[in-house]
Amino acid sequence: MERIALVSDIHGNIPALEAVLLDIKQRGIEKIYCLGDLVGKGPHPEKSIDIIRDTCDIVVQGNWDDFLPNETNNTYIQWYQHRLSSEQLSYIKSLPFSHDFMMSGRKIRLFHASSTSVHHRVYPWDSLDKRKEMFTNTEKTGGLNGRKPDVVCYGDIHYAFIHHIQEKVLINVGSVGNPLDMTQASYVILEGDNGSDVESSFAIQLVRVPYDIELAIRQAREEGMPELEPYIDELRTATYRGLKK
Repeated sequence: MERIALVSDIHGNIPALEAVLLDIKQRGIEKIYCLGDLVGKGPHPEKSIDIIRDTCDIVVQGNWDDFLPNETNNTYIQWYQHRLSSEQLSYIKSLPFSHDFMMSGRKIRLFHASSTSVHHRVYPWDSLDKRKEMFTNTEKTGGLNGRKPDVVCYGDIHYAFIHHIQEKVLINVGSVGNPLDMTQASYVILEGDNGSDVESSFAIQLVRVPYDIELAIRQAREEGMPELEPYIDELRTATYRGLKK
């Protein structure tokens, strides 16, 4: 049996990332996969990229990783671009869309947001049909043919959950650096016979990790980060700024 930690949506929040990585280490888990959004929203995208590259075996692309390297006149986006080297920008732009692997006879698929796009958002309260679409094969996931996934793991919405849907499992691993369901970092552990096509014991664990939110806020202030107050409010309240009146 092997355990794999799934992290996502780091968003340049280093205190949260370090707390999660420490928790993973203390559990003796040696393999970590990242489901994207290394950058944006938080103050240290350059550190986030370096740490994820050093610690993660697999990294797929998030929506921020996709659009941040593009040319723009948006000063908010430019602030993050200027913190990254050209090599770091090329790295996040080149990340793969998805990753498939077998564990305990189950085909597991990882991507950031949906089976069709890193920008297509799927919430736990969306219709059953929309959630079932997450298990379809698409050109983005490697083609229309072949076995469909039994387990889909994604990030993007910063809201962790595990749904059982007609013998399949849809998992959102939540967010490390910008959780919007509770004020603790989130990640998921998969446990099973990694690489095996034979059905055997399989487990999923959702983990919440407290971290020093006020330290993360101080770091954002020190860096003179744009849109600081909405970011602070999200960290302290776990409420998305788009829901604020």
